Amino acid sequence: MKTKEQLITFLYGDQGEEVLKRLDLLLEQWNAMIPSRGQVKKKLPLDERDVIMITYGDSIRKEGEAPLKTMKGFADQWLQEMVSGIHILPFSPYSSDDGFSVIDYRKIDPDLGDWDDMSRLGEKFQLMFDVVLNHCSAESEWFKNFLKGDSKYKNYFHTIDPSTDLSSVFRPRALPLLTEFDTSEGKKHVWTTFSEDQVDLNFSQPDVFLEFVDIILFYIARGAKIIRLDAIGFLWKEIGTSCMHHEKTHAMVQLFRSILNEAASHVVLLTETNVPYVENISYFGEGFNEAHMVYQFTLPPLTLEAFIRENATHLTEWAASLPEINDEHSYFNFMSSHDGIGVLGARGYLNDDELDHMIEVVKERGGRISYKATPDGGEMPYEMNINYRDAIVHPDLPLKLKAMQFVSSQAVMLCLSGVPGIYIHSLLGSGNWQDGVAESGIKRRINREKLNSDQLVAELEEEGSLRQLIYADFKELLKIRRAHKAFDPTSPQYILKLDPEVFALVRTAYDGSESILCLQNSSRRRLHMTLDGRNCPLPLRDEFDCLTEGGSSIEVEDNSWTITLEPYEVMWVKF
Repeated sequence: MKTKEQLITFLYGDQGEEVLKRLDLLLEQWNAMIPSRGQVKKKLPLDERDVIMITYGDSIRKEGEAPLKTMKGFADQWLQEMVSGIHILPFSPYSSDDGFSVIDYRKIDPDLGDWDDMSRLGEKFQLMFDVVLNHCSAESEWFKNFLKGDSKYKNYFHTIDPSTDLSSVFRPRALPLLTEFDTSEGKKHVWTTFSEDQVDLNFSQPDVFLEFVDIILFYIARGAKIIRLDAIGFLWKEIGTSCMHHEKTHAMVQLFRSILNEAASHVVLLTETNVPYVENISYFGEGFNEAHMVYQFTLPPLTLEAFIRENATHLTEWAASLPEINDEHSYFNFMSSHDGIGVLGARGYLNDDELDHMIEVVKERGGRISYKATPDGGEMPYEMNINYRDAIVHPDLPLKLKAMQFVSSQAVMLCLSGVPGIYIHSLLGSGNWQDGVAESGIKRRINREKLNSDQLVAELEEEGSLRQLIYADFKELLKIRRAHKAFDPTSPQYILKLDPEVFALVRTAYDGSESILCLQNSSRRRLHMTLDGRNCPLPLRDEFDCLTEGGSSIEVEDNSWTITLEPYEVMWVKF
């Protein structure tokens, strides 16, 4: 791993010595507020008990109460046995993109509550915060000062001559790359990767880098255990390149990791890059010197395709190709989030016909499709905007089977090597929020419903309701996962190739104390299969403990197991 001195020199050249002095002074200033300074831990500071719920600060609302306070009350009552941490999506004052156009990084939006509310939420749950560092709001004081000609902010943003050839730049949206603004020096064109309200920050300027180091340390002092680097792949701009995954972007992630190793070794660094799989895992770095965890963006679309087609072959092949990781790093496994289901992560695993079929099914089930620009001036699908439950579940199934089908898809995430990140609307069994799309015109609102606290609790307490069934099944699986060392994020996994309909693997505790067979049936068919030395790398025992319901569906004979799986059944067996 390169030292921070080497990284700073690579990034800032002749300015490096001065940047290093300012950085060391900044770290010293935060020293007293981050007491774990200097204690570099060699093992990922997460284990099988760690499960993260992803939510907006106001996903649950109660009249007359700050949403963060409402979230604490709900989480304390309903989630303590299920999750260890809560990812509060961007909580600062913002001007667009449901929080991802930040006006002031050090404040909490008063409509959500205040830092005391956040601190109280963190009393029983670890906290995960976003650092939206590629861009900020055009309404921020930083950008307003830039427009006024304030010398401090003169180089905070990228200004580009509109005649410049930018055709090689990777575009995540079918929108213009440059936006014209009136400044004290006349009209200027500013780099805006995602929208005209989200102005890209210039990390080639040391002041911007040091500003964000201070913000990250501020968040850690406020209780953040996991730092999520939003849209990090776009960070460093160089004309003539794609400006995606630039070598200096990777160097910046290495530098942030080096800073955390020195100042806050208990904090986990997570990178968010919604790109094809090989590009995504590049953020582990060479020798695992960048992020502690990376998102598994390939997992949601391949799981969706498996349950639509009732065939887990592609999902199994992808999982079998995952590189081994060491005990310092792991994956952040998720199925759903505040955004849509990314299409890019599935490319290379699904052919065009399979992608088109999945997209058509999503549209039939109430979803929308978002597009990105291509270099030839065309468009291609970028993400499917739909609630994951409604994407997975066949609309004609009986209620109980709907719950089983959905939870079986989620069990894939829970058993894989890594840390599960469960979106609140999946955990609570929500569906498409069509009113949100109609009212706002924003496709992503379909999966961002604001739930009334009293109504939510009533539905969770309604025996046999779809919400109650999904919540109860989730709770049972999470209790099992959190009680077994085999599910440690970094423990070994062995992907099995059984019937095409089944996603199967074995997880084994590092100390050899237990192995757990995990089977998920993606089909509505009852399946019969035999497990023995030909398709399982570990010796099977005559004695076993079926952790989920269905233990009577295993017959043992001559070192082999004959297994029956019911439609959409999840079977986890300890042996």
